[in-house]
Amino acid sequence: MPIKLTALGLLFNIFQLAIAAAPSEPISASMERATEITSVIAEGVSSAEVIRTTITAYSSDPAQTDETPCISASGYDICKNPEKKNVIAANFLKIGTKVIIPDLFGDKVFTVEDRMHERFSDRVDILFPDRATAKNFGKRTAKIVIYES
Repeated sequence: MPIKLTALGLLFNIFQLAIAAAPSEPISASMERATEITSVIAEGVSSAEVIRTTITAYSSDPAQTDETPCISASGYDICKNPEKKNVIAANFLKIGTKVIIPDLFGDKVFTVEDRMHERFSDRVDILFPDRATAKNFGKRTAKIVIYES
């Protein structure tokens, strides 16, 4: 069940995520990471949701996409500009939505630019540069912070 957060609630939840995400990490490092995540979200964001979801991976390999593997559902050409955005596919989020996956990627911001097969209505698919890296990532479950700028 998603948790709607605003201002102070968002800040508190991000600190909780950072501390819980890395139990072996010193608390000072967790707090520093939480501060980075919070500062990224705080820029022009009025609210966010934190959910736990399945996270998978894909590449622009034709076997993992449709007949136009370089063009995302939003029209973004991932082959020409792979470094410009950290692309994810998700059917339950609007194109352009920003997502942070602190447990797996710290404060790295991903943008929803693509869609998945309709049977995957509740997961996030991260674009990786090649099929081997995507397969190596596998299937995981993690908390994600969803916000719109």
